[in-house]
Amino acid sequence: MAVGDIVSGYDGIREKQEALYVDLHQHPELSMEEERTRGIIADKLREFDYDVVEVGGGVVGVLENGDGPTVMLRADFDALPIQEDTGLEYSSTVDGVMHACGHDSHVAALMGVAALMKDATDAWSGTLEVLFQPGEETAEGAQSMVDAGVVDKVAKPDVMLGQHVFCSVVPAGSVAIKPGPVLSTGTSVTVKVFGTGSHGSMPHLSVDPVVLASSIVMRLQTIVSRELNPSEFGVVTVGSVQAGSKANVIPFDATLKINIRAYDEDVRDKIIAAIERIVKAECEAARSPKEPEFSFSDRYPLTDNDTDVTARVREALEEHLGSDRVQEADRFTASEDFSVVADAFGTPYCYWIFGGGQEGEEMPNHSPFFAPVQQPTLQTGTEALITAAYAWLGK
Repeated sequence: MAVGDIVSGYDGIREKQEALYVDLHQHPELSMEEERTRGIIADKLREFDYDVVEVGGGVVGVLENGDGPTVMLRADFDALPIQEDTGLEYSSTVDGVMHACGHDSHVAALMGVAALMKDATDAWSGTLEVLFQPGEETAEGAQSMVDAGVVDKVAKPDVMLGQHVFCSVVPAGSVAIKPGPVLSTGTSVTVKVFGTGSHGSMPHLSVDPVVLASSIVMRLQTIVSRELNPSEFGVVTVGSVQAGSKANVIPFDATLKINIRAYDEDVRDKIIAAIERIVKAECEAARSPKEPEFSFSDRYPLTDNDTDVTARVREALEEHLGSDRVQEADRFTASEDFSVVADAFGTPYCYWIFGGGQEGEEMPNHSPFFAPVQQPTLQTGTEALITAAYAWLGK
């Protein structure tokens, strides 16, 4: 028996898989609001005779097939608050919401895996767990499933595997994989600073929060350039500064929204500490009448691929897809909550990229123009997951 005995049935599911992808793309749902999507997933898994566990807004399908390891495969299924502008005939029917990050292709690929593995139980042995997760875009979904007890509701997997579609990394039909840190840790910080409002003609009676915020923005630029070791990687982005409403009114406060990326959690913590120190110092220097307020959100962990698991997955992918279709991935400063569930189980994992665009195409995720080609994207995503799982479950 070999992977080919499982994926040989792909032509038999292709039409239904593509129809599922189109349906999901046309009916996107925002993070932690994915009721329709979750219902479709659960119904299809039951149709395939999987045991279905709905937990924390997500769904896990379990297929036991004799003795052997337990392998968990994961896909996320939320969309983004973006107005689609792809011009596709199956564009989103929901105003202001679209699948701009390929999660619809993730679901379609994993559902294809579920169908093919069910139809080829003679080719493998063990337990397959297919986990469909909500709320990845807001870093809520994986933690929601953990908080709701997913680790107590399904068996601990021996390995957890996942993937993400990109249209500007490798072309459709290819994959990219790398051991060690592959996706950065990410955190967003909202900072509110306070001043004393006044008429624009009387600045001497104010503490100007606009000037204060501006000083903070400039000082934050020194964290990476002057506080991190040049060998350490970090990104500090001020994506939003909001203050005031009229040209001749000095406002009472200003709000900054800051995003942090790093490939090391200690570096992330160092950056956060520096932000807090700088903000407080600038507030004191400006005579701010009130302590600044900090709130943290979108906390993403580091995605750090297990070396042994990744080597095993890569060897399997190269054997099935061919070494010309398997590339060494670069690190990405994108972030994921994929590892939250794996870490909760204490399970090693591997996460890789599969292509969705033409050779040389530049089509970033989270763009209103994001439109992976259906094929060979879906087939490659399906075969990659089956191939990786078979490295543990194959007879």
